[in-house]
Amino acid sequence: MPSESPVAEELFSEKTELERKLGLIESFSILIGRIIGSGIFRTPGPIMLLVGSVSTFYGVWILGGAATLLGAFCYAEMAAMLPRSGGPYAFLRVAYGPLWAFLRGWAMFFVSETAAIAAVSMVFAEYASSLIKIAFGTAFPRSVEVLVALVVIWLLTLVNCFGVGLGGKVQNVLSLAKLIALGGVIGVSFSYSGNWQHFAQPFWPEQFNWTTFLAMGAAMRYAFFAFSGWEGATYVAEEVRNPRKNLPLSLILGISGVLLIYLAVNTAYLYQIPVALMQNSKWVAVEAMETAIGGLGGALVSVAVMLNTFGSVSSQVLVKARGVFAMARDGLFFPQLGRIHPRYKSPNNALLVQAFWASLLLLAASFAGRVYETIIDFFSFTSAIFNISTFVAVWIFRRKFKTVTRPYRAWGYPFSLLIVLSIQLWLLVTTLITAFIPSLCGLALTLTGLLYYHRDRLFHRRKIKE
Repeated sequence: MPSESPVAEELFSEKTELERKLGLIESFSILIGRIIGSGIFRTPGPIMLLVGSVSTFYGVWILGGAATLLGAFCYAEMAAMLPRSGGPYAFLRVAYGPLWAFLRGWAMFFVSETAAIAAVSMVFAEYASSLIKIAFGTAFPRSVEVLVALVVIWLLTLVNCFGVGLGGKVQNVLSLAKLIALGGVIGVSFSYSGNWQHFAQPFWPEQFNWTTFLAMGAAMRYAFFAFSGWEGATYVAEEVRNPRKNLPLSLILGISGVLLIYLAVNTAYLYQIPVALMQNSKWVAVEAMETAIGGLGGALVSVAVMLNTFGSVSSQVLVKARGVFAMARDGLFFPQLGRIHPRYKSPNNALLVQAFWASLLLLAASFAGRVYETIIDFFSFTSAIFNISTFVAVWIFRRKFKTVTRPYRAWGYPFSLLIVLSIQLWLLVTTLITAFIPSLCGLALTLTGLLYYHRDRLFHRRKIKE
């Protein structure tokens, strides 16, 4: 049995070359910083446009949060028994072998995760431009916005190059600031007169049918994007103190807290603006705050979004480079990215290459009109495939490693696993139907990783033919 071998015992141990400087607060902060970014300020409009009623709008958010929490229970079990850097990559490698784990890492690095860093950095720059316009009457030109976004990426990358201890302390400050900012949005919205009639016009959809469920499924990808990043603490598992306790706690407490915050923020939005206005709003937070207190509200929410997106980029830069580092250390990626800085004990090569690739994607994305929605539509199908396989890994772990110590067991298993898999399959099917071409393109781009994975064999065959 593989679980009885010395190799398996070493695999599930807490030995590492990295420094364990992150406690529960830092892990919790990383998770909060990963989740709460631009999503809660950007996705309510597209979600309401798809579902068209208050009940289904809240249904999408609650279902997305509940599915995320159930998925976190599965992750918590695996993270507690396998406290290795790389997050889902580490779980997939043990459950399925190197190829599937590699493909997931390939897709995340070259496409979705670095693109997310670029997109959120751009949101920061756009809100900085909005704030300048409110103050001086003239916004930044597009070229300056791109420059600001690039500065954000490289500034936060350099901060993290000086060690995870410094990066963790910065993340604590930014996560606190982001919670204060969201609390301010909620407080201001309910401190000024709104209209509770907004919650009833319309409350129910005109009819419940296949179209309604298809619309909710399509909207789920935007809700999941707003909740994305919840697995962030598992990427730095080898740098967390007492990981078998702190990792599960940070996942469960963090996601539960974010769900409550999201429901409160969306309620504040609807209290200030009607459904019809929300449907046509790209920046619903600005609309709500301007309705509540005028132009000052727009300025305040611009600052709030800047704080949130800055913190989100900081946490993404911190944790995503660890996934690249883990792949390179395992011989599945460019070996130079698996090196640790001799003084700061951080994966600086991975951090710098990540920043370089995110910068290239940012420069390319800056010419597109709807970058945010395009990224979500393009990679939701592929992400759902890897999410499903990662959740199934908890079942594989239980069958394959029966004797390994499990400090935490997934709550409600196997029913919690079946529920989250059903929701993910629903998302998979509806995304394929409603975003068919982007889904296929994202899948095809992911499969190009096979060329790199089998590069030696392909080169050998070419040599023979020559």
